[in-house]
Amino acid sequence: MKQKGILLLAITFTLTLAACSNDDEQGNRNNSIVIPAVEAVQAQFGGLPLEERLNGVVRAANQVDIYPRISAPVEEVYVQNGDEVRRGDALLKLRDTEYRERLRQAEANLRINIAQRRQAEAALGEVQSQLRREQILADRELSSEVEMEQLKARLESAEASVELAQAQVEQARSNVEEQNDALEQTIIRSPVNGTVGQRNAEIGMQANTSTRFFTVGDLSQSRITINLTERMLSYIQRGNTVRIFSDNIPDRVFTGEISRISPFLGAGSFSTEAEIDISNEDGALLPGMFVTVDILYGESEQVTIIPLSAIFRNPQSGETGVFVATSFGLEADLLEELEAGASSPGLSNPTDVEFVPIEIVARGRDAAGVAGVRSGDWVVTVGQNLIFRDNSPQVRVRPVSWNSIMEMQRLQPQDLLREIMNGNVAER
Repeated sequence: MKQKGILLLAITFTLTLAACSNDDEQGNRNNSIVIPAVEAVQAQFGGLPLEERLNGVVRAANQVDIYPRISAPVEEVYVQNGDEVRRGDALLKLRDTEYRERLRQAEANLRINIAQRRQAEAALGEVQSQLRREQILADRELSSEVEMEQLKARLESAEASVELAQAQVEQARSNVEEQNDALEQTIIRSPVNGTVGQRNAEIGMQANTSTRFFTVGDLSQSRITINLTERMLSYIQRGNTVRIFSDNIPDRVFTGEISRISPFLGAGSFSTEAEIDISNEDGALLPGMFVTVDILYGESEQVTIIPLSAIFRNPQSGETGVFVATSFGLEADLLEELEAGASSPGLSNPTDVEFVPIEIVARGRDAAGVAGVRSGDWVVTVGQNLIFRDNSPQVRVRPVSWNSIMEMQRLQPQDLLREIMNGNVAER
């Protein structure tokens, strides 16, 4: 609102200069009060787009931070910021001497346990053979029951020894796999296709599991994250059209739609995240950039629509309304040419102006739906302060097109001043 106030003051100053230059031509012949020069636009009838303006943060598609899973010094770095990588490409190498030694020890321990298992299996085979011979003798009543019981006990012990040896082999083999995996972790690889950025890796630095080496993501696709409140979830939904723009990318508007909304509200914040997937082939949207997101979620009821710059609040009474040029009008063909982009016909002859109270039914980013004025009325968009200051019953109107006033409302103050210095505002 503060920026729009600056814009309106700048335009008012320009129009005042234009009015004074026109009055100078008659100044020596007419000493009457100067009639304010204003800009006016014709009120329209229709539905006002309903939109919610939010701030968002840009991320690259599949953007991931790269951390090591082990602790070790950095030995080699294979990539730089801006390098393109594919999934599985090596990014850097950690010192692997300690992990190779651990692997050799684990492999040796596995061989020892395999040998011990073979010994246990051989001992079991020997006990089984003795038990078979003893059973033959027992069938011939040449062996005692005590000897049979002793052999059966030895058999159970041998079987348990084999089971223990087998478990030790499996444990040793698992340790080998673990140490082999740790050795493979000394080579840090990219988990996705994308571009490398935010490099934080130098040869010799000590790394641990909390050290972020790189960020990798697909810059050709962007993902914008916005926060939605609990109230917004009642009217914003997946698939709503969005407009995205940034002060750092002037004259550029990206369009897309809400791709997904998390169904879980954050504890305490009572808000959730929504994501917008959008193509970024030229790389204009940079990860980490803050952008403005307008979410379009429908239209208001059919009402009279006026620009926000036409709304005037009486500083004395606090009443809200608009100044209407009650006796001003344009021929149909001139109006069509104006809306088609033709130059303004210039200031009109003095015409009556009246302050009309309004009720704001719906408010958009650039326009409002109101009750109290009719479609087709010419409402003053620039110069209301001059009318109020002088309590003037008449004005000289310079008609402007609807598109022109919408464009002017979106200008930043520095852009508007540049337009004024170039003389473009007076020509509109």
